[in-house]
Amino acid sequence: MKRFSLLVLLFVSTLSFAQQNVGRWPAAKANAWYAKEPFLVGSNYAPANAINELEMFQADSFDPKTIDKELAMAESIGMNTMRVFLHDLLWQDPAGFTKRLDQFLAICAKHKIRPMLVFFDSCWDPNPKLGKQHEPTPGIHNSGWVQSPGADALTDISQYPRLEAYVKGVVGAFKNDKRILAWDVWNEPDNANDNSYGQNHTIKTEVPKARKIAIVTHLLPHVFQWAREAGATQPLTSGVWIYRTPDDWQNPTKWSPMEKVQFENSDIITFHQYSKPDDLEKVIPALKTFGRPVICTEYMARGVNSKFQTHLPIAKKAKVGMINWGFVAGKTQTFLPWDSWQKPYVNGREPAIWFHEVFKQDGTPVDPAEVAAIKQATGK
Repeated sequence: MKRFSLLVLLFVSTLSFAQQNVGRWPAAKANAWYAKEPFLVGSNYAPANAINELEMFQADSFDPKTIDKELAMAESIGMNTMRVFLHDLLWQDPAGFTKRLDQFLAICAKHKIRPMLVFFDSCWDPNPKLGKQHEPTPGIHNSGWVQSPGADALTDISQYPRLEAYVKGVVGAFKNDKRILAWDVWNEPDNANDNSYGQNHTIKTEVPKARKIAIVTHLLPHVFQWAREAGATQPLTSGVWIYRTPDDWQNPTKWSPMEKVQFENSDIITFHQYSKPDDLEKVIPALKTFGRPVICTEYMARGVNSKFQTHLPIAKKAKVGMINWGFVAGKTQTFLPWDSWQKPYVNGREPAIWFHEVFKQDGTPVDPAEVAAIKQATGK
């Protein structure tokens, strides 16, 4: 196993690192692009009847009617973007997936929403499979979300050309499509799922933490380059997500190797912020010192004091886009807190407050005051 791990690292480390920054937008180009954008507000989106990104986009479960209904709700409160996860396994049907993604973009355009599309994701179940997805595990947050690539593909160098074909194929089909806001090439790439499928959980199916991070750190620059070689005209990014102090963000010696790759290859700076408003007020100026547009691609967890009413006014003043986690409650069950993995919310146990989501499944707001705050921020 150790020998195989070394072979994987050798393979990815011998790819052409000399070109990792070729094609990265100059800061002036990124800022000129962002100057034309409105204050970006939206959600990380999957329809209520999809447990994960596979169920959202597979032919048998793709549901344009539900997507249209839910994005109409987003439009009604002024949202103008959504962050949407794709999956490498969907590229086994390139023509079908391209057609369905085009349908999805048409629905977005109908509702004046330009999504940020995500290629890869290191979070949750490391064993994705095409076909019918399992039903939600009662009482558990994101019990069916799947990683892309899964553990098998990540540790199998023979599958890397397939991953490259997926990125280049999707970008190639939509490289000039103005309906797409940006490409997020890898969500939380160094997330080892310690709270769920990782080493601290009884389900030991995750790639060992150090090995996973080392592989993805070496592979991530090439994912950026695949997208650029395919001719992407939209900006590329991968967001930092581990909490740092503002001083740390401004000190490159404090960055992890992964964060260095993310910062040095991203056209626009993106980050996650599940924390109190004071922390947001401090992190924004620090990230703005990079001289590039800044967008928060995950926030809003009521249980950790990350809220619409507090965070949107801070971000609007600085013109930092804000994309919260979750839109309509459904099969992802992300209205339940992260601690549900240790103690599921079953047998009458209920969360004190809903963790994520803007709307309940019946279409009513979780909190009408939050919807009012979103409307005020978006001018709706």
